[in-house]
Amino acid sequence: MITMEHVCKSYRVAKRNAGMREACKALFRRETEVIQALSDVSFTIQDGEMVGYIGPNGAGKSSTIKILSGILTPESGSCLVDGRIPWKNRTEHVRQIGVVFGQRSQLWWDVPVIDSFELLKDIYAIPSYEYQNNMEELTELLHLQELLKMPTRQLSLGQRMRCEIAASLLHSPKILFLDEPTIGLDAVSKLAVREFVMRLNQEHKTTVILTTHDMQDIEALTKRIILIGRGRVLMDGTLEDMRRLAAEHGQAAEASDQNGESLERIVAGLYQKLDIL
Repeated sequence: MITMEHVCKSYRVAKRNAGMREACKALFRRETEVIQALSDVSFTIQDGEMVGYIGPNGAGKSSTIKILSGILTPESGSCLVDGRIPWKNRTEHVRQIGVVFGQRSQLWWDVPVIDSFELLKDIYAIPSYEYQNNMEELTELLHLQELLKMPTRQLSLGQRMRCEIAASLLHSPKILFLDEPTIGLDAVSKLAVREFVMRLNQEHKTTVILTTHDMQDIEALTKRIILIGRGRVLMDGTLEDMRRLAAEHGQAAEASDQNGESLERIVAGLYQKLDIL
């Protein structure tokens, strides 16, 4: 079970105008601004649940995932993941979670993918029989047979993302955090990733938290949606709840919103009405 209660997190960022004169001034007097990434965020996710965590850029999605994975420490509030405080029990915690950041890689760039997998086996101290079983299953389900001997830098984006997902699951985590896992992928690769994540959740009861801007991913994979904006949870419910919220704020929910484009229009309109862009 995942529980966040009244979690707050802010960042202090430096600001200055363009030009050499402003750069020199900043050497002696730096102007900063406090950005509130998360403000009183609370939710609970049950074991085996698959949840879509959505919001515009800068809403606080990645900050939430980093806190849940133990990368960041919140300023206030509490967070428990399967009974652990992520940033205090990091060694034990990372053995039970898998994380995929769509714009960052955990694979070594210049070596074959299989070498990265072998190194991850040693890092996580995965028993040989478990590693072999997981490798066989992941290789078959994600169609990695022709990719394992190739250096990561020679893979297409879709091929690399399939390898990234496999790398995050080698140690059989109970919880999987997916941050933009289908960003930049073609239609075939997206379908392959969606089908795999669905099967993983159904067969292994893996808890999945999906953050994405692709509403087709959300519609295909999740029944529950948490909408965050300006660091606050604005809605926690189903797709129908989101459509009703959009309608309440004056955004028409078309009868034909079974297609991804219509749902994306509803979400974009909702972001504007709630002033969270």
